Amino acid sequence: MKTASHKKDQLMQDAEVNMERFIPDLSLDDKQKVALTCRILFDHGHDAGLAGQITCRTEKRNTFLTQRFGLGFDEISADNLIEVNEDLKPIDAAGMANPANRFHTWIYKKHPQVNCIIHTHPTHVAALAMLGVPLTVAQMDTCSLYQDCAFLAEWPGVPVGNEEGVIISEALGSKRAVLLAHHGQLVAGKSIEEACNLAILIERAARLQLLAMSAGQIQPLPEHLAKEAHDWVSTEKRNKVNFSYYARKSLKTHPDCI
Repeated sequence: MKTASHKKDQLMQDAEVNMERFIPDLSLDDKQKVALTCRILFDHGHDAGLAGQITCRTEKRNTFLTQRFGLGFDEISADNLIEVNEDLKPIDAAGMANPANRFHTWIYKKHPQVNCIIHTHPTHVAALAMLGVPLTVAQMDTCSLYQDCAFLAEWPGVPVGNEEGVIISEALGSKRAVLLAHHGQLVAGKSIEEACNLAILIERAARLQLLAMSAGQIQPLPEHLAKEAHDWVSTEKRNKVNFSYYARKSLKTHPDCI
């Protein structure tokens, strides 16, 4: 076996090269990706009536795509998304954005590297938020969130004011996710694919944490190995590969969304 003597770093690098070589990216525009993300999240238990939003920057940078308020995640399609400005005013369509999108605009201002934000109230995240404890990442599959999920311990109330925007954007800090006590979760990605993957993972991590807490004491991961896993699964290509799988799966039951 030619690779029997290869070091782990080399094998990881080879795998990244092969992912680029053999796995093509999906040919979708941002509207299609946002619509698919809504359907994907619906299928993964992020539905909570009309609560929750997804936004994505446009090329203009000071406007973003979002779902039309009044529609559930399972009703979103590429042709019923709207573009709104920083004051949540629609640019080229009728309808309104979710008023809670206001705190997204504050995150975009404070974090210029962020291009997609997802805020939802999935069951296990919401249950963990009720306990007022931070997210604990202690399982390999959820290491994308290792030391990458902030915690807002105080609930600021209904997040439709500018005050909530300041509080939540500051709580996020340099991390890609934040657990909001008595509320839900928010993830902020450089891409739609990254944000979608993180939203799925934070709900899975919360579910695992609640199950583990009910059975015993959660044991921490070795820090250096957890950081290695975090970086391994957080690459742009890995995010695209994961999203492609979720998209194919979703399109089997939601072919109308794009």
